[in-house]
Amino acid sequence: MKHWIKLTLLASLALFVTACSVNPVTGQKELSFMSPEQEVALGAQHYRPSQQAQGGRYVVDPELNLYVNQVGQKLAAVSDRRELPYEFVVLNNNVPNAWALPGGKIAINRGLLVLLDDEAELAAVLAHEVVHAAARHSAKQQTQGTLMNVGLMAAGVALATQDQEAAGLAVGALGVGAQAWQARYGRSQELESDAYGIQYMIRAGYDPQGAVELQKTFVKLSQGQQGGLIDSFFASHPPSQERVAANQKLAAQHPGGVRNRAEYQRAIAQLKKDQPAYDDYQNALKALGEDEVNKAQQLVDNAIAKQPKENLFWELKGRIKANQKDLDGAAQAFGKSVAANPEFFRPYVYRALAYRQLDKPDASAADLEKSMQLLPTQIASYYLGEYALQKGDRQKAANYFQQAVEGGGEIGQAAQAQLQKLQQPQT
Repeated sequence: MKHWIKLTLLASLALFVTACSVNPVTGQKELSFMSPEQEVALGAQHYRPSQQAQGGRYVVDPELNLYVNQVGQKLAAVSDRRELPYEFVVLNNNVPNAWALPGGKIAINRGLLVLLDDEAELAAVLAHEVVHAAARHSAKQQTQGTLMNVGLMAAGVALATQDQEAAGLAVGALGVGAQAWQARYGRSQELESDAYGIQYMIRAGYDPQGAVELQKTFVKLSQGQQGGLIDSFFASHPPSQERVAANQKLAAQHPGGVRNRAEYQRAIAQLKKDQPAYDDYQNALKALGEDEVNKAQQLVDNAIAKQPKENLFWELKGRIKANQKDLDGAAQAFGKSVAANPEFFRPYVYRALAYRQLDKPDASAADLEKSMQLLPTQIASYYLGEYALQKGDRQKAANYFQQAVEGGGEIGQAAQAQLQKLQQPQT
């Protein structure tokens, strides 16, 4: 017995030694059960699903994505892990937020870009996220079991139907069969990312005062009326006077550097011009949620008139048309949303449900299959299961229903019932 205990202790010690690694940024030994290769693979695997689950890429002004990536690559080039395959994208999301996946896959929302004043502040955000990736903070979140399932995203698809069971499924949630990053960094990791992020800014030629102004802005917003709007950002990047003071101390030691305000303002000019349209969109979402359909329609029409290239506006118009039982109009609006951004999953799902009610099963299935390529969802799995069953492919139907079961909830129960029917002997 003592022999086995000794062997177990030796095995545990060997595992601990193997799991110890050196932080590439700080040089300190830390516990990590993920290799650099696994880290890069994990980030690559979850990068697109995480983008899809949070609005997809911003496509109205492609030049903005190029600009943000250019700034990000300047910082990546002076980081402590320059070999990582860094990517920087702008997401079509109103919530001010930014995040980093393991391996240097980084995103920033358009809702945060409009709060920044110059390129130095943008560099402060991106450098902070680069440190999270370079210092393996994101990998440590995975080691600690904090890679969270997206779970259920409210779809709000209210399509006209006489079939109450189908109506319940249509109004159900889009259960995402992928994962998105839900990192929650500790105080020490945030301070570490601030400090080394400022170093990266200095190496890249930026004025570190931008990091000070950034934290001041966040502290002010967290104390103001907009605090509820940016809770998701503050949950993972809690602002504090301590961080402002620490940034001020570091910036004072390295005065100077570029701010590039004019360049930044030119880069976000389209976003700022379109901000009234996005305000109309947000108000239309709120009105629809409160069953003020006519008000929602007027607001989304105003948004489209101001910026007809925004896919989210057309998607909402389609939802409103569906609410009004104008399924042809809904399908057309969803089609314009797809045309505006063919690489976003959600309008395909909405249009598929409209086609389903219009008795266009082949078109519906085609849209569902395209949506599944972009982001697997529970509702798409369920209806593709039904379609496969209608085509006589029982095995394919069972596979789709099994995927839907894993999402749980009302749709999961319906999928389980379908599986039970499939398991009954055929007569």
